[in-house]
Amino acid sequence: MSAAPSGSLLDQLRANPRLPLAIGVSMLVAAVAALWLWNRTPDYGVLYSNLSDRDGGAIIASLQQMNIPYKFAEGGGALMVAANKVPEARLRLASQGLPKGGSAGFELMDNQKFGTSQFVEQVNYQRALEGELARSINSISAVDSARVHLALPKPSLFVREQKSPSASVVLTLHRGRSIDEGQVSAIVHLISSSVPELSAKAVTVVDQAGNLLSAANSGTRGLDVSQLKYTNEIEQGFIRRIEAILQPIVGPTNVRAQVTADIDFSVVEATDEKYRPNQEPGTAAIRSQQSSESAQPGNSTPGGVPGALTNQPQSNPVAPISTAAPGAPKLGAPVVDQLKISTELSGVGGLGGLARSGGSGRKDGTTNYELDRSIRHTQQGAGGIKRLSVAVVVNYRVAAGVKGKPIAQALSATELEQIQNLVKEAMGFSRERGDSVNVVNSAFASDVVETVDVPAWRQAGNIEMAKTAGQYLLLGLLALFVWFSVLRPLLRKHLQPAPAVAPLPGNFVPQPDLAGAPGVAGVQAQAAQREGQRHQENMQYAQTASANDPRMVAMVIQNWMEKT
Repeated sequence: MSAAPSGSLLDQLRANPRLPLAIGVSMLVAAVAALWLWNRTPDYGVLYSNLSDRDGGAIIASLQQMNIPYKFAEGGGALMVAANKVPEARLRLASQGLPKGGSAGFELMDNQKFGTSQFVEQVNYQRALEGELARSINSISAVDSARVHLALPKPSLFVREQKSPSASVVLTLHRGRSIDEGQVSAIVHLISSSVPELSAKAVTVVDQAGNLLSAANSGTRGLDVSQLKYTNEIEQGFIRRIEAILQPIVGPTNVRAQVTADIDFSVVEATDEKYRPNQEPGTAAIRSQQSSESAQPGNSTPGGVPGALTNQPQSNPVAPISTAAPGAPKLGAPVVDQLKISTELSGVGGLGGLARSGGSGRKDGTTNYELDRSIRHTQQGAGGIKRLSVAVVVNYRVAAGVKGKPIAQALSATELEQIQNLVKEAMGFSRERGDSVNVVNSAFASDVVETVDVPAWRQAGNIEMAKTAGQYLLLGLLALFVWFSVLRPLLRKHLQPAPAVAPLPGNFVPQPDLAGAPGVAGVQAQAAQREGQRHQENMQYAQTASANDPRMVAMVIQNWMEKT
């Protein structure tokens, strides 16, 4: 019962020789695909880099709980997971509050306990402020991490005991990145603007190598970043003008120009006060007048000519006001111009009588005139050009020489003078300012590019190609090994011819032909012999089955009869 199916399968394999070949090829393809998948490594992406030990341990524990494979980059600087799982991992870790980061912000103030002392509140506030400033500085592209230290003195009621706050910043920059003075100045002003009464000069910025970055903002240099940038823009603008006007004449690659600009960044404020000459006589405006008169009689006896003239009252004394000299002051601010005192003794009556009788008299007069005054306040802005120095180099002209070979020829004096005049007009030459222009005609040196011959076996592309070819060659050798060592012997074993059997009754033996190989008649006889043996086996099996289970045989015969 068990030998029949096995023989039937072998007979099918022998009857269809292509079936084992198809099975073998399928197994080979499956083996190659399995090896290729095994050899292919999944693409990993950076999940987080430069993590602290505390955050790294927490993130690894969460990744293990989420069954997400991970690995570390070379040197342990980054934590990597499968590239297609990076967004999912970051979102799931963010929901857990990871990574927490090295600094805490104002979330420290969320969990304030009841009865906290003022000192603890002040410390927490300072920590929160430092953490928020560090987070703001970390948002700069060149900064990897930052630490901020604030020194906030206690407030005092006494002015003499008040102290100003100060701050220090430690920056850790990304590898291969640098930070310029403008960004340092921005960090300094960010810190000073976030802390009350903190001056920008009291902020110190240091990088991870210990270099002082805030030295440029302490005023030790003459120019700051904005002034240097403005100077560079001025110089580059003049260079573009000069080259743009000369390139159509000498060619785009035959002229080089350099400009040095001396910029005046000083801010000048001047106040000028001038007094104009006096005005014409009679045209001056009188601001105020004052006059005083005094008399003192003597002790002598009265005397004089008796009569009506003596009995008359004394007349008022006359003190004329002298007019101003030519060039009197004009209208303007009030200034005391002159003080004139005039005293007159009358010979008849009045003070004259007092003088003759031994008395004395005095009369004073003061006049104030208006004068002109002009005040001019001038403020000169920074950024003016004090002096320009221009240097221009022009290449030789290429002309056809003997037998059509190109040769270099120098420009003539007239052409150089024309070029110099064009340069002066383009730069706005000013002799009073002290500008200088120098135009030189010289042959340019040819650009020689040194080529380094790299052996083919050291070139990166060839090395990568050799690695890929080696992988495929290894797979091919493995496939050949499987074919010659496993599949081919197996096929030979199952496809080899059956051994010779006893001849049929009649003692028929195939006769060999002249070449020693069995003839066609012999092959046919062997086939008939195998068919007769198979018929005998089937008859024996049918007899055995009918003897053991006649009902099954009857059912089979009935089924045959119904089909016919």
